[in-house]
Amino acid sequence: MKTLSSLLLLIIILTGCKEQPGISYEKYFLEGTLRIDYFHSGDATSESVVLDELFTYDSWAGSRTNLLDTLNYGTYYYKIYDEASGNLIYSKGFDSYFKEYQLTTPALEGQEKTYHESAIIPRPASPVIFALEKRSKEGTLNEVFRTIVDPATAANGPADPEVKVVTSLENGNPKNKADILIVCEGYTLQEEQKFMDDLQRFTEIFFRAEPCRSYKDRFNIRGVYKASEDSGVDEPRAGIERNTAVNATFNSLGSERYLLTEDNKSLRNIAGHAPYDALYIMVNHNRYGGGGIYNFYCVFTSDNSNSDYLMVHEFGHSFFGLADEYYTSSTAYNDFYPAGYEPNEANITALHDPDNIKWKHLVSTGIEIPTPWNKTEFDSLDLQWQVRRASLNEQISLLKKNNATGDEIQDAIDQYNLESLGQQQKVEAFLENSKFAGKVGAFEGAGYASTGLYRPSLNCIMFSRTDYFCAVCQDAMIRVINTYSE
Repeated sequence: MKTLSSLLLLIIILTGCKEQPGISYEKYFLEGTLRIDYFHSGDATSESVVLDELFTYDSWAGSRTNLLDTLNYGTYYYKIYDEASGNLIYSKGFDSYFKEYQLTTPALEGQEKTYHESAIIPRPASPVIFALEKRSKEGTLNEVFRTIVDPATAANGPADPEVKVVTSLENGNPKNKADILIVCEGYTLQEEQKFMDDLQRFTEIFFRAEPCRSYKDRFNIRGVYKASEDSGVDEPRAGIERNTAVNATFNSLGSERYLLTEDNKSLRNIAGHAPYDALYIMVNHNRYGGGGIYNFYCVFTSDNSNSDYLMVHEFGHSFFGLADEYYTSSTAYNDFYPAGYEPNEANITALHDPDNIKWKHLVSTGIEIPTPWNKTEFDSLDLQWQVRRASLNEQISLLKKNNATGDEIQDAIDQYNLESLGQQQKVEAFLENSKFAGKVGAFEGAGYASTGLYRPSLNCIMFSRTDYFCAVCQDAMIRVINTYSE
C-alpha cells in the first residue's frame, strides 16, 4: 500500500505541475497587468521571500499566445497556477539582483541582505498560486516559495503627474510586439530635452546590429521621463551622492563599473505608466558603466565614448538572456558558473559533450571542437589593459573625491578614453585578423572563466566592444523576439 500511495502521490504532483499546452488567455486572464511585489532576503546559502504589495494596470504588453516560458533561461522562474484547477497558466524565467548578491564575498561570509523584486504577469481573473522556483547547480528547478494571490485585493498602479511617456518607435499593438521601455535616470528638469534627444539617438542605435535591424518591425520603444533632483548618479568611490529618480549607483556589488539600482519600487512605479516587456535605465552620465540582469532590467550611461556598445551589450543580457563571453575583466562574483554545471545561456558552454555542443547546428564545417586559438597571446594583451584601466579609473575617482578642478578631471577622463580606444583597436585587430574570424566553434575563455567554459566565436558584442553579434547569439535572439511578437 505504501508503494501504491507513493505512486498516486507522484502522479498527482506531476499532474498539478504539468505545463498546460495552448493556455487560453481569455479563460484565465482579464485585460490588464498584475504586479506582484515581494522582498527577497538571505545570504549565500539561505533565502526567504515575503510578499509586499499588489498593483493592477489597465493593459498587458506581453504575448497572449506564449504564456508559458519555454526558453529555459534564468536562475529563477515565477510560475502562476490557477488556484481552482491547479493548472499552470503563466511562467517566466528571470535573474535578480539578489541572485548576484548570493555570489559575493559578503554573502559567502553570512551577511544577509534584502532586495525588492516584482513579478509582472497578465491580470488573473480569479485567485492564483504564485510560486518561485530556483535552478540548482545541477540545472533542475526547485520551488522555494509559494503563496495564494488574490488580484481582487490589488491597488491601482501608482499614478505620478510628473511622469511623461514618449513614444520613439511605434509598430503596432503591444500584445504582439516586443515593447521596450527606456526610463530616464539623473536627468533634471533642465535636461528634459537632453533626455528626448538621447532617447531618439539610442532608439536608432538599438537597430544597428543584426538581428534587431532585420526585426525592427517587431518592436515598440517608449521612453519615460521623470525629473531627478540632481544630474548624474552616485559615485561612491569619488564620494559623490546624487538625489535621482531610481537611485542608481556605480560600484554596485563592489565593482567600480557595475551600475545598478536597488530601488526596484521606484523603478516599477515609474515604469508602470507605459506597457513594457523589458526595461532599460538610461543614466545621464559620461562614465563607462552599466549592467544587465535577465528579465529584470538593464542600465547604461548615455554619454560615454562606449555608450553605443554598452546599450546593446547590456540588453543582450537583460532581454535576450545572453551570457558575458569575456573572462579577463574583474567581477564581484565568486564561482558564477560552478564546476560541472552546464550554463543555460545559449552562448556559452562547459562542453561536457563536444560531439553534441548546444550550437551544433551552427558549427562551421571542418572546425575542431574545442577550437585552438592564440589565447595566451590574447590574455597577455588584455590582462595588461585591465590593470591599467583600474589604475586610470581610480585616478579619476580620487580627483573627484579631492575636489580637483574640472579641467584636471576632464584631462584624466580624456586620457582614459584615449587609451581605452587604443586598446579596443588592438583587440579588434587581433581577433578580426585571426583565421577563425567569423567561424563558429568552441573557443575556451567565457563566462568570467579563463578555462573550462567556451564561447561560440572569437568575437561578438558579448565578448568585446565590437559592433556585431555572432551567429549563435543572433540565433538565440531571434527565438526571444519571436516569443514576444507572436
